[in-house]
Amino acid sequence: MCGCKWVVLSIAYISTYPPTHCGVAEYTKMLITALRSVINITVHILCDINGKRETIDKEAGAYIHNVFIKGSSSYDKILDTLAEIGGVDVLHVQHEYGIFGHTDAILEACLKAKEEKLARKIVFTMHTVYHPLSGNDRALKFQRKLNSVDAVIVHSFLKEFELQHQGVSPRIVYRIPHGTHLNPYLGVSRETLLSELSLSREKIKGYIITMPGFLRKDKGLDVLIDSLNRISKEKFTAIIAGELRDKKLLDLIEYARSNINIIYLERYLSSEEMLKLIALSDMIVLPYKDKRGTYSISGILHLSMGSFRPIIGTKVPRLIELYQYAPRLTIPPKAPEELSRKIMWLIENYDFGVAYMAYLYGYAARTQWLRMARRHVNLYNTILEH
Repeated sequence: MCGCKWVVLSIAYISTYPPTHCGVAEYTKMLITALRSVINITVHILCDINGKRETIDKEAGAYIHNVFIKGSSSYDKILDTLAEIGGVDVLHVQHEYGIFGHTDAILEACLKAKEEKLARKIVFTMHTVYHPLSGNDRALKFQRKLNSVDAVIVHSFLKEFELQHQGVSPRIVYRIPHGTHLNPYLGVSRETLLSELSLSREKIKGYIITMPGFLRKDKGLDVLIDSLNRISKEKFTAIIAGELRDKKLLDLIEYARSNINIIYLERYLSSEEMLKLIALSDMIVLPYKDKRGTYSISGILHLSMGSFRPIIGTKVPRLIELYQYAPRLTIPPKAPEELSRKIMWLIENYDFGVAYMAYLYGYAARTQWLRMARRHVNLYNTILEH
């Protein structure tokens, strides 16, 4: 058991935060909610400006400060806010290029906070790491500057060793897997879940195949639809759920409805709604197409793992944990024929597929949020001792 329960820390997270529709925002909330269960801690969220937030998140036990605009070139208000709250032990940035851009402005602001003794230590979690083949020179330049912070957290071996190859000291790079939320709705009846998600029982036929999350081109919706066109529509119902990020995909869904039994939930789903949807599903399909030279980890994968449902996905960096723990349910990206065969195999051998996923389910239990929160606390204590 973690011996850190009685350690009192003050931590400020720089991150997007709900109600902002963002995977990093949900990640940050889940992390700090788990942290409150393992340590006496004061948490401040220095987040993107959103007028719909309260000043205190009672559920997570955190103070909320709206201080920056996404993609800004200046983060001076972060320093002002840190001064107002009397500084913190750890200033922790949940870094994503889509939030902070490809400049080093956020890094410079954090280093200035440390110089002015507004933060004792600086930590960056790199949600995305770029490889030189990406051609993104600005991101690569930023990553080389990470040696100036006290710790860098990554979620996968790929990101860990890529940063090392780019010159970041292995002494400051720590791999802490993405947390997994064990689904509390697994025992809820299908009828109840359908009702709470405003779905009609009459529209459900056969196995429920779900593709959850933001709808973008890189999620592989075209591959999924192509693969489902090869399967008898009486065997399944496809649920596509998530906020639309590319309007062209809506035309693809409308066209596919003439041949496939598709239900599209065209809205942003909260983590609670997403967990209910995954609990309702028989299988999750993630036909992702990663961008060249980009390493990240899928939050949807971890929500699905914690729901103990079979998952079919592609062999891409975002789903490396699926490939590592359930390789027989992975396929190459952009391969609709192979995806359709894998879906049919799972339909015809469903019980065996569930049993095969046991190794991945064990990983889900080992990476549940409470354990990952303890890993964070141990890291904070380690760097504060030096």
